[in-house]
Amino acid sequence: MALPGSAVQLRRILAHFPQELSLAFAYGSGVFRQAGAAAGLSANDMLDFVFAVDDSVTWHMMNLLKNKSHYSFLKFLGPKQISNIQNYGAGIYYNTLVPFHGRMIKYGVIGTKFLIEDLLHWKTLYVAGRLQKPVKILTQNENGKLQAALVSNLKSAVTAAFLMLPESFCEEDLYMQIAGLSYSGDFRMIIGEDGLKVQNIVKLNVPHFQKLYANILQDCPQVVYKHQLGRLEIDKSPEGQFTQLMALPRTLQQKLTALVDPPGKNRDVEEILLQVAHDPDCGLVVRQGISGIVRSSSLVQSAKTILTAGLKNFVFAVHWATSEKVLCHL
Repeated sequence: MALPGSAVQLRRILAHFPQELSLAFAYGSGVFRQAGAAAGLSANDMLDFVFAVDDSVTWHMMNLLKNKSHYSFLKFLGPKQISNIQNYGAGIYYNTLVPFHGRMIKYGVIGTKFLIEDLLHWKTLYVAGRLQKPVKILTQNENGKLQAALVSNLKSAVTAAFLMLPESFCEEDLYMQIAGLSYSGDFRMIIGEDGLKVQNIVKLNVPHFQKLYANILQDCPQVVYKHQLGRLEIDKSPEGQFTQLMALPRTLQQKLTALVDPPGKNRDVEEILLQVAHDPDCGLVVRQGISGIVRSSSLVQSAKTILTAGLKNFVFAVHWATSEKVLCHL
């Protein structure tokens, strides 16, 4: 019998969906062990998936024919309206709390173009944030733009983390910062999420983070990566921080500009980021900018859940998630 969250089981589940996918991955506690209360992989853990598709309307049309029961009352509106709802907020449509061969699954559908935008520019950091942590890739086509965007997202995560870290730190500290990016400003961390969630994600998965980031760290000219010691040193001079700020995704740069530039001054981005680079609280400003991105997207996406899950499922999900401290499943 396949282990909970094993590659065999995940691909068996994937086979029940339309196969026109540019990317499909599984993530979360049902796939990767977590420390604390969520330690170990259990057959009771929800399995979480994201499917990226080139044509959302066609994919939903095909999925309605195969898996109509997965949808809330929105199925009666048809694939075009479902796709329109998908495009609000974080650009992803979730069918959640779906019983599937003795397991509970949740899967999100996102347009490939929208995903690439999020990976490159951190428009919402919703799916891009999930892809900054270890995931299990189940299928991926030969879309060169998507592949480049996936790498760019990882490099941006490292850059943002550097700006919030001291001059010298251990490798686990880096991964803690990276894993926490997409939770910064997320209201669910306040009302129900386990306060140790980021630590629990990283603690048992350092080798998986290393697999994602080792090449990027080795090739980065701004860091001394002492792999054998698990230590890193970075350039914290204003010049070094300015270089890092200029490499951040566009949406985050815009957030920083709005935070620092008084209304009416209209200075250019380079001038503002140079000011931030000289600020002793540079890391805090960057964290506030990231929080602003995450806060707005998480609020809209959670509001969408009432529609996409249906009111009955939504109430059950809130009750279940709050009691289990896993509101990230919404």
